[in-house]
Amino acid sequence: MPHNSPRTPESASHTHTDRRRHAAPSRPNWTRRAGIVGGVVSAVALGGAAAPAIADNHSPKARDGEQVSARTLSTSLATRVTGEQAADAIAQDAIEMSLAAARQQAADEAAGKAQAATAAAAKHRAAVAAKAAKARATASAIAASRSAKRTALTVIPVSASTTSSPAAAPSGTKVDRLIAFLKAQIGKPYVYGATGPDSYDCSGLTQVAYATVGVDLPRTSQEQSTAGTPVGLGSLQAGDLVFWGGEGSAYHVGVYIGDGQYLDAANPSSPVGIKPMSYSEPDWAVRVL
Repeated sequence: MPHNSPRTPESASHTHTDRRRHAAPSRPNWTRRAGIVGGVVSAVALGGAAAPAIADNHSPKARDGEQVSARTLSTSLATRVTGEQAADAIAQDAIEMSLAAARQQAADEAAGKAQAATAAAAKHRAAVAAKAAKARATASAIAASRSAKRTALTVIPVSASTTSSPAAAPSGTKVDRLIAFLKAQIGKPYVYGATGPDSYDCSGLTQVAYATVGVDLPRTSQEQSTAGTPVGLGSLQAGDLVFWGGEGSAYHVGVYIGDGQYLDAANPSSPVGIKPMSYSEPDWAVRVL
């Protein structure tokens, strides 16, 4: 076939066929696009439907709510634990305070008892000291008074008439021995506190003299004035004790030997001797024989 020969209808048909081949894909592309669009729309729709749920679970508000709930729960638990711990601490403090108060009260009571005991002991010692001081003062006063009164007494020489027999007594033998012993001591010096045999004080002489006849007298004139039976000065018998000063408070003692006379140890300036009753009238008398 020549190169410049006209195209046959077959060529035209082939051209048309080629055009159709190029145009044919246009319909499937629209379908595909529609399908894609539909799929996208469906996906969007599904995504939109699921979005609220996802948003509810993953939105900031939801997360904040969960965090708030967690914090609230944690705070509640912490508050509960802290409250229990605080209650336990308060109870423990109360127990410790109660124990401390009890210990303090016991200590205070012990201290109070100790102070009371100390005060009582001090009071007792003061009372004893006061009594002792009073006794010493009384003894000193009695001794001073006795010494002062004895100073005025003097020994009267014994004459033959003053040695006459004493008045009758119920127990003549004892009285005789007693008076004989007393007269044997005449002239011996007075020494305060002495009980013989070389010197005497007033009550020392009477105590030793009466012991020779079996009569046990107390040591001091005060005590001797309460021994035996009281007798009136108008009813004296030989052997009776005569006192200067009252019963229980006598400061001097002698022995009545009859015929209105007594024998005594008066004071340091006057040795043992006999004196008339008129020289110094006694105040009290007792009978021990």
